[in-house]
Amino acid sequence: MGHPRALLVLILALLGMSGCGDHRADPSTVTMLIESSPTNLDPRIGTDAQSEHIDPLIFDPLVRRNERFGLDPWLAEKWESPDPKTLVFHLRTGVHFQDGRPLTSRDVQWTLDSILDGTVVTIKSGAYRNIASVDAPDAQTLVIRMKQPDPALLWNLCDGAFGVVPYGSGRDFWRHPIGSGPYRFVSQQIDRNVVLERAPNYWRQMPHIERIRFAVVPDATTQALELQKGSADVAVNALTPDMIYVLKRNHRLAVEDGPGTRLNYIVFNVRDPLLRDVRIRQAIAFAINRPLIIHSLYRDQAHIAESLLPPQHWAWSGDSDRHDYDPAKANALLDAAGYARGTGGIRFHLSMKTSTDETVRLLSVILQQQLAQIGIALDLRSYEFATFYADLTKGAFQIAPSRWIGGNEQPDIFHYAFSKASFPPHGSNRGFYSNAELDALLDDAAAAADQAQQREDYAKVQQILARDLPAMNLWYLDTVVIHNKRLQNVHTSPSGNFEFLRDATLAP
Repeated sequence: MGHPRALLVLILALLGMSGCGDHRADPSTVTMLIESSPTNLDPRIGTDAQSEHIDPLIFDPLVRRNERFGLDPWLAEKWESPDPKTLVFHLRTGVHFQDGRPLTSRDVQWTLDSILDGTVVTIKSGAYRNIASVDAPDAQTLVIRMKQPDPALLWNLCDGAFGVVPYGSGRDFWRHPIGSGPYRFVSQQIDRNVVLERAPNYWRQMPHIERIRFAVVPDATTQALELQKGSADVAVNALTPDMIYVLKRNHRLAVEDGPGTRLNYIVFNVRDPLLRDVRIRQAIAFAINRPLIIHSLYRDQAHIAESLLPPQHWAWSGDSDRHDYDPAKANALLDAAGYARGTGGIRFHLSMKTSTDETVRLLSVILQQQLAQIGIALDLRSYEFATFYADLTKGAFQIAPSRWIGGNEQPDIFHYAFSKASFPPHGSNRGFYSNAELDALLDDAAAAADQAQQREDYAKVQQILARDLPAMNLWYLDTVVIHNKRLQNVHTSPSGNFEFLRDATLAP
């Protein structure tokens, strides 16, 4: 269960050959490494990680997430809900787009209407499907009326999910996007880079960095080399724990490590004849030595997860069943379920489908070894990601590793992942779990206007899921930012976004 030491030695050799000179073309430009090009910098369309991380630097949302994953005013100074199906936003004055046009409620209305009426073709339209109408009675007031109460709608109007575009922006807006955020778009070369520069008329505090170049470097080893030789300044959640361990030795680099929300978990297909027995799922949970895996595979850059929501979340509950490593309890559960050990100590076989990602494959081998200790023979099947994901979304598996990136920061994730209404293809309840009590609690939370009532409902939801275990939460991966020390005032965010670029400074 150790690290792939050959890889570590190779990286050390490559870094040693890279030299120690600082290969920087423009000292006023920060070069940030990203793994792929953003697919579309129109915030109405782009849903990939790079688009959703870069867009908030160019565009502003109506509301913004805070450190407890609640929502704070942003373009909207305040809002109210006169009834469960109506939201009224009051926009701040003095906000301008980067081309000088004032931002008004008409622009927000256009942004939403163009998503809903097909002006732009986007899968994001599903997030706003409960909107019945959007009105702009005056320049600073926006009224959204819903077909039915939708607790997720406010979240779909916040940073990362939503950005206001100018009135009239059409399908080619992505070619030269214009927002009201701290940085304005300069250029994009697909599979090479995206360049932003400081917006001169930003309505909040001006950023300190003059220009940012997002350089597309898909290979993690090449990213490590770029950071080592000084031709890149920063990377977020892009390098393996082994690479970060090596780069920490470079005196010109710094590593910021903080709690993250990216969740690794295992999903069980509860329609399976074996896995429909909750005792089998519970036994598997008790057989997994999560602290050992976090230490050996992730070099302690992760924290144990007992809920889908991160611990910082206002709706997180620590009052639910835990699944600490306890192979004796796992064996007792399997014995009670009637699965005696047979030849070679094997009780039964289960199949785990995985992608070909190296870390996922290593994790699967570790799980195979740990489950063997309680008599479960785990048969591993690895597929290219497209095939693996297609099977996952159809529920064509027994056990599969998966992860949430960002989606688990809002409590409506429980509905999307575990309600009966979210069976594929209508949601992500890929294990086909069904519980009427849980569905009723989710409906009650959706209709509740009081956050205290919602918190109570979601606490009960988390207790049910910890008991029934339709999925086994493993760990939250840390947010890790590695950067050149010339880039200062760098702070991690649990989401792993690029918001630190608003406040970061460059050493003189």
